[in-house]
Amino acid sequence: MNRTAATAFPAPDATATAAAGDGALADLPIVDDPGSVSAVDARAMSKVLFDRLRVLEEGTHEYQYVRNTLIELNIPLVRFVAGRFRSRPETTEEMVQVGTIGLIKAIDRFDPSCDVEFPTFAVPTISGEIKRFFRDTSWAVHVPRRLQELRLELARARDAFTTEHDREPTPAELADKLGIGVEEAVEGLTAAAGYTAASLDAPAGDDGPTEVHASRASFVDPGYDLAENLHTLKPLIAALPQRERDILSMRFGQDLTQSQIGERLGISQMHVSRLLARTLTGLRTQLLAD
Repeated sequence: MNRTAATAFPAPDATATAAAGDGALADLPIVDDPGSVSAVDARAMSKVLFDRLRVLEEGTHEYQYVRNTLIELNIPLVRFVAGRFRSRPETTEEMVQVGTIGLIKAIDRFDPSCDVEFPTFAVPTISGEIKRFFRDTSWAVHVPRRLQELRLELARARDAFTTEHDREPTPAELADKLGIGVEEAVEGLTAAAGYTAASLDAPAGDDGPTEVHASRASFVDPGYDLAENLHTLKPLIAALPQRERDILSMRFGQDLTQSQIGERLGISQMHVSRLLARTLTGLRTQLLAD
């Protein structure tokens, strides 16, 4: 990108050309206030920065500058995805912090040469990171907010009582300490059991040390893993070049042989085999990394 193009983004006081002494960054925009850059300008600038990121050496000052600028420019995309979950009890800032991890993963994996816009590629990764956060930190069962707050009060009261008396308090003693009814204290203690779920690998009952909950599971539908894998693969396949997507479609969607695919594309069966192997290896690597 030349110096003229760098100043073409109409965001006053938001972009400026880097100092000539910055070498590889001399013709790139500096973003002083990412929040003032419009969505259209941010997308245009991201395309330029992604092209430059591809040719920079990872770990260098220039690489870090471009990568960090891409993160800052696309934080609004994280806030957009977090807005889909506004009904959740977690704060928006919590979701943005977690979603930013997904944004960074998307930036590191994105290939600008593919026929897909970065927001299209990044949204599933950001959303997946936020959903994983919900899965890892949410209550095991739905509990009203009143009882969630009561659980914290009971925990603090129990710790204080144990420190003072060197024993566990009874529900009546907890109720007295908090100035609530015994029934309410019992309800809060019962609700606290829903905060975590026992591991399937934990011992189950008195059936012996080797008996675990998992051994009592009657059936695990393999379709769950398949559905999750397909969901993860969708943006990865969308980021592939058109020819690779066509080959996957003909091989696994239309069930054509490699020879038939080669005839349609005007290439040899061996070439189809190499392309297919390379594509599947790449998808498998990204899927396992995710």
